[in-house]
Amino acid sequence: MLKKLAIAVGGLAAVVAVIFALALMQPDTFTVTRTITIKAPPEKIIGLVTDFNQWKSWSPWEKLDPAMQRTITGAPNGKGSIYEWKGNSDVGAGRMEVLDVQPAAVQIKLDFLDPFESHNQTEFKFDKAGESTTVTWTMTGPMLFASKVMSVFTSMDSMIGKDFEKGLASMKQVAEK
Repeated sequence: MLKKLAIAVGGLAAVVAVIFALALMQPDTFTVTRTITIKAPPEKIIGLVTDFNQWKSWSPWEKLDPAMQRTITGAPNGKGSIYEWKGNSDVGAGRMEVLDVQPAAVQIKLDFLDPFESHNQTEFKFDKAGESTTVTWTMTGPMLFASKVMSVFTSMDSMIGKDFEKGLASMKQVAEK
């Protein structure tokens, strides 16, 4: 009996060691990017991004917790606008701040506070092409050890990318009205 238990424990330790070794080989940063073409001018779409009051109309996370607490402070929109949220386990808690607004790009600092702490950068790029605008949504951030262990089983791209796709599709619907 002890021999079987020792073999089982040894096997489990080997599996854990392999997972940790694979985690250590993961990159130190991640990037998630999605793109969509919207039949609207960049100025209209930039307004949806830089005015946090507008996020309710297109953000994929807004629908996950209708009771989510939201606080918007700082500038009413654009550079210096701050959005803080606290919600259920689907949305957690965090903070966004618009750092820079240019005709072709918006930079946002994104801090997750709960269920885990993470500090990321988000960028929206706007490329005008005729009557349409190609919108590219990118998030980059550090891969902490816990994230590296998770990425052995799934990627940040597969976890977040679907939300970006939903958000961009909603943004398209709103902007094309």
